Amino acid sequence: MKPLGIIDFTLICPHPSQCIRLKVEFVIMENCTNNHFILGYNYLSVYGIDILNHKARYCTMGDNKRQKFGFFHNNRQITVIKNAEQSPEKEVLINEQLREAKFNHELTEKMKYKSIDLLFQYENFATDKEPLGSIIGHEVGIILNVKKHYPPLSRRPAYPASPRAKEALEVHIKELIDLGVLRKVGHNEQVEVTTPIIIAWHNGKSRMVRDFRALSTYTIPDRYPIPIIHETLSQLSQDKIITAMDALNGFHPIFQTENAKRLVRIIV
Repeated sequence: MKPLGIIDFTLICPHPSQCIRLKVEFVIMENCTNNHFILGYNYLSVYGIDILNHKARYCTMGDNKRQKFGFFHNNRQITVIKNAEQSPEKEVLINEQLREAKFNHELTEKMKYKSIDLLFQYENFATDKEPLGSIIGHEVGIILNVKKHYPPLSRRPAYPASPRAKEALEVHIKELIDLGVLRKVGHNEQVEVTTPIIIAWHNGKSRMVRDFRALSTYTIPDRYPIPIIHETLSQLSQDKIITAMDALNGFHPIFQTENAKRLVRIIV
């Protein structure tokens, strides 16, 4: 990838009360398109950007604040031509597991086959079977800037919810308990910090969201938790294939330290 220059403009993000304008800079690369804009949690928290309940994504450029440009999303389905030498197992991978997968329309048939062969060769990296995988040796810890007894703000009550939200919440809770991600707190266990739950809806589907704002107030943040963009682009310069994956439950396999588990208990 060859950098061509830098463009700066104002990015407008939807918000329930008014739109949020963020001045951003983007690096323009030759023969490279992007599908997503990634904002750090600090932007979402400080500006209150709503990314769950809106469909429209748009921005303005330059001094013209009235003309809005939408974020185009390529929904074209790419059909893969069947190879007579393909094994039945690979046919299942293509026709079932990759049925909703999307390949860049600029890829040649040979490049698509190489990608599919790579996925087939290492298919064990992803599975829909239980239990969920676990990441050992990278436990997440939480360090607070206060000591026991914790401030009352850290023990939040449950939010009121509509019957529809309560029904969806029960489904999510049962699923996570069955998967071993959550467990019920025992009657003899001391609870000092609680996190309320919000049910967010997007395209008719519900998502369980934890409100960590109170806990974040007393949490000592990690330094530079996100890689610097220039280092990331430099590391990608020699890569031939770049993939994107939407991991809806991607955080569940990450273990937490015993102390962190006591700080992230939810209340419903």
